Amino acid sequence: MTSNFHTHTDRCLHAYGKEKDYVKAAVNAGLDILGFSDHAPFMDKDYGLRMKYDELPEYVSEIDKLKKEYFGKIKLYTGLEIEYHPQYDDYYPYLLKNMGVEYLALGEHMYTIGGNIKNIFFAEKTEDYINCAHCISQAADTGFFSFIAHPDIMFINDFAWDKNCDKACDIILSAAERNDLPLEFNANGIRRGIRQFPDEKRLPYPHDNFWRQLSGSKQKVLIGADCHTPEQLNDSAMKIAARMCEGLKLNVIDSLME
Repeated sequence: MTSNFHTHTDRCLHAYGKEKDYVKAAVNAGLDILGFSDHAPFMDKDYGLRMKYDELPEYVSEIDKLKKEYFGKIKLYTGLEIEYHPQYDDYYPYLLKNMGVEYLALGEHMYTIGGNIKNIFFAEKTEDYINCAHCISQAADTGFFSFIAHPDIMFINDFAWDKNCDKACDIILSAAERNDLPLEFNANGIRRGIRQFPDEKRLPYPHDNFWRQLSGSKQKVLIGADCHTPEQLNDSAMKIAARMCEGLKLNVIDSLME
């Protein structure tokens, strides 16, 4: 592992450590590239567990300072993890063109359906997975996003695998393929540990049923720490994720950037 593009800081209110703490940890871990992707705010509403909108310029500025301070030691990128809602279609290019953000990671914790915003962590039935997958597909087609973070996070819900799960996977995988968009193999699901689901004991994510479909394919896969403490940049979950990807014969890439 020489890079990580999924990094949170204490600005999101559920992580620990300042930007510089993560840079130090990344250098100590021997990383060549560190991308920050703290949870993005929206201009008009606070959706919780993310920085405030007026804090965004300071976030960008701090990373810019660190780029200069650590020049020649590590390459730093300024990104954001953000949900896609079509009502904010003007906001995503604004972040990329006007706010100094270099990449957006699509982290679809919430999705829009029928004008309402739903939280995928509180899915009521597996049909909700299909609705979320369609939103991910729509997001992928916009060209705003550099990768799809934890594309299988929906399977954290306490449901047995069924045909709706298969359909949701097909929708997401097709969207990634037609847009040549990397999918993230997320180590944070590994940190959550194996637990009992209605049909089996497993990790909440990454889910084997999702990733086995990519075995031996050319689909780009990015291993993401999704770190919420500096130590998680190089912890046992990252090592397990790398071994799992190797076992699944996934096409793991080192960097998003040329």
